[in-house]
Amino acid sequence: GGVRAFAAPAPAPADASPRGGGGWDASEITWDVRVLYDGDCPLCVREVDFLRRKDAGRGRLDLVDIASDEYDPSANRGIAFATAMSTIHGIEPNGDVITGVEVFERAYAAVGLGWVYAFAKVPALLAAANKAYDFWAERRMEVTGRGSLAEVLELRRLRMEAEEAGGAAACSLDNRDACDATFD
Repeated sequence: GGVRAFAAPAPAPADASPRGGGGWDASEITWDVRVLYDGDCPLCVREVDFLRRKDAGRGRLDLVDIASDEYDPSANRGIAFATAMSTIHGIEPNGDVITGVEVFERAYAAVGLGWVYAFAKVPALLAAANKAYDFWAERRMEVTGRGSLAEVLELRRLRMEAEEAGGAAACSLDNRDACDATFD
């Protein structure tokens, strides 16, 4: 639930352009929507792979894996990893941030499949679809066998700290014993 689009996004950091410098300059953008997706979620990856195939190299979509250690919130309108993990986020060329079903609607439209999410133009149907998506988004970690969102966030924090300290990145979802953390 909650606000789905931010008509006036928070000011982006000075280096927040998609290309890494000089602010958000829509004139440099060639994609229709940037989709921030969880590359550790098998179902999310399946959907993104489908969209990537439909895009067929045209560059209408800019697909950003938030699970990558290279994910940079400052290049993505300041959307922190934890925020991005809570629900799907998209960024429009003008810098507006969108979430939930609207991201899918924009992405499918960008690859010529707008009819799939045409129902999203009807406010009552969009609201119902967002409730269903929110239900899924809150449970997707457990459904895909990855533990809770809190566990995923803590493991990432520990792994990033270890890497910053020059240590190996042994702490992971697959190797929880290497992490200096306890989970309920």
